[in-house]
Amino acid sequence: MKFVRVWGPVSSIDDFIASCCLTGELHPENALDYMSDTLGFSALGGENAYVAKMQRIEELAAVAGAELDEDADFSAIRPEDADESVINEMIDRMQEFHRLHTELTEGLASIEEEKEQYSHFSDLDTPIKDLMDCQFVRARFGSMPLECEDKLAAYQKKDNFVFVVCERTATDVWGVYVAPLSRLERVDSIFAGLYFNRVRLQRESGTPSDVLLKIAEEERLMTAAKEKLDGEIAEYWNSRKERCSALYNYFKQCSDAFELRRYAATDRHGKNFTFVGWIPANTEKKFKKRISDVKKVSFEISEPSADQHGVPPVKLRNKRIFSPFEMFVSMYGLPSYGGVDITPFVAITYSLIFGVMFADLGQGLLLMLGAYILYKKRDMGLAKIMVPCGFCSACFGALFGSVFGFEHLLDPIYRNVFGLPGKPIEVMDSINGVLLMAIYIGLGLVAVAMLMNIVIRLRTGEIGAALFSENGIAGLLLYASLAAVIYKFMTGKQIVPTLVCIAVIAVTVPILFMKEILIGIIEKKNKKEYMPESKMDFILQNTFELIEYVLSYFSNTVSFLRIGAFVLVHSGMMMVFFYMAGNPDGPADVKPLGWVAIVFGNLLVMALEGLLTGIQALRLEYYEMFSRFYDGGGRPFEGVGKPEGRRNITEKIKTAAKRRATAQAGERQ
Repeated sequence: MKFVRVWGPVSSIDDFIASCCLTGELHPENALDYMSDTLGFSALGGENAYVAKMQRIEELAAVAGAELDEDADFSAIRPEDADESVINEMIDRMQEFHRLHTELTEGLASIEEEKEQYSHFSDLDTPIKDLMDCQFVRARFGSMPLECEDKLAAYQKKDNFVFVVCERTATDVWGVYVAPLSRLERVDSIFAGLYFNRVRLQRESGTPSDVLLKIAEEERLMTAAKEKLDGEIAEYWNSRKERCSALYNYFKQCSDAFELRRYAATDRHGKNFTFVGWIPANTEKKFKKRISDVKKVSFEISEPSADQHGVPPVKLRNKRIFSPFEMFVSMYGLPSYGGVDITPFVAITYSLIFGVMFADLGQGLLLMLGAYILYKKRDMGLAKIMVPCGFCSACFGALFGSVFGFEHLLDPIYRNVFGLPGKPIEVMDSINGVLLMAIYIGLGLVAVAMLMNIVIRLRTGEIGAALFSENGIAGLLLYASLAAVIYKFMTGKQIVPTLVCIAVIAVTVPILFMKEILIGIIEKKNKKEYMPESKMDFILQNTFELIEYVLSYFSNTVSFLRIGAFVLVHSGMMMVFFYMAGNPDGPADVKPLGWVAIVFGNLLVMALEGLLTGIQALRLEYYEMFSRFYDGGGRPFEGVGKPEGRRNITEKIKTAAKRRATAQAGERQ
């Protein structure tokens, strides 16, 4: 990374931002954090007028019930096209559409409610108006719970009223009761006690059936009007959606550019600005060329220095085959600036571990093909990771002789091409061998993790940690010696003479016990940082830490048994489905119903075990390897703008800046 400091008159800041800050190659910093508080500098303020314009277009899209195209090209937009009156005209038109649409929608909802009400009284053949206009009686329409109907008989003997049932549903009885005016208050209270829910009918012309016919006709006309209006709205929006999306993207770019002004600091008079940030070292020439075209602006590009600037951000750069695995590294944490990018290590080890656990030639190739298609169609980063994983699965599947669960399909190739009696590894016949293979993989990867820690510590100048820490040279020697001793105990075979191993253990254990003091002396730290205050506390603490180191060596290594376990699980699950298919020796022996079990089994294993294998492989990376050498304390490089989205925004921002300057000059005059 290179540190950039830019300064010049405030009138030139828009030109600078348009030329140098929208390519995705500049990571801006708050300039005030890099300046003395006594100089009187303050943040460069100002209201972002583009936000309001973006909100207006968002309102326009919301009224149309549509989405804006974030990829719409705005290169053809001219400054006069971005005038807010153009947008307001479209919004006013759409709001009128929205008002009419709301009226029709609410009208249809009201008609639907009326239709539902009158349908309960459709069996009543008396005109509603005749009932409502009676001089000496009153009629009430409504419903009550079905269980309350039986109580009416008792009340009808004492009070003069008539209840006419029009409809019974599963829960309610609908009807109308008629009572004389002199007893109306009493009858209303009776029906209130029976939970009568009164319905006030607004249309009284004709019988309920006549009203329903009129409602149906109104509904037909209103539905037709709504469909016509929907067509007009769609036609209006479709003819303008590209323009609205282009305007929106134009305003968004202008807004992003304006927001960059907030990173700048201005002097107490508001005449000059200062802007700071970071650029990748390989873009320095391009940056110099762009900024040289900005008038009245000066700049300085320097190497990062801890005593002058903050910690530089980190931008990972890997070859195309490794770059998808940057996602896994970023999830754990980016490396510190100047540290080691472990993405290639993760790509190789993760793919190999996944391939061993998911070993099947056919399933691996299918996984690789499916992942590649998903990546091309949906641009899924995880799918791109699965491409090399599927390839490794296919390779180990060929080694284990498994093709979609057929364990001996490749035997002719092994015999005729390689001269072997059969496939190299028979998983279910060598369970102990598979588990030992997993332990050997664990031993190798843990040792590699320690070696990487040693390299990283030496690179960062932590000589003491590289020599004496539990993951340094002392820890690696202790781990290798313990592994050699255990190997001889378990197999009776000697890799390294036992006396040599015991001697190494006898030397490294005290070193690890005293590691804090030794590291402090080598790295010339202050004695207060590494010398113990209490000898007893020091002895107890370091004794338990030493025990923890040894246990972690054992647990991390044994954890790799999950690799062998998944190899066995994968083979065992396929054996179950092949048993259901009749244990065929090859595709020619499979019966029609047997293919159902085999196809279903392969799909289930790929979906279920593929997910679990991916999770377990990532767990081994994080807990068994990363914890030994990786800190992940870096902060990401966040370049503003996108090179492909820049288009003609530079000239447009410059034009807008000139207009703003002209307007301000006119106001001063």
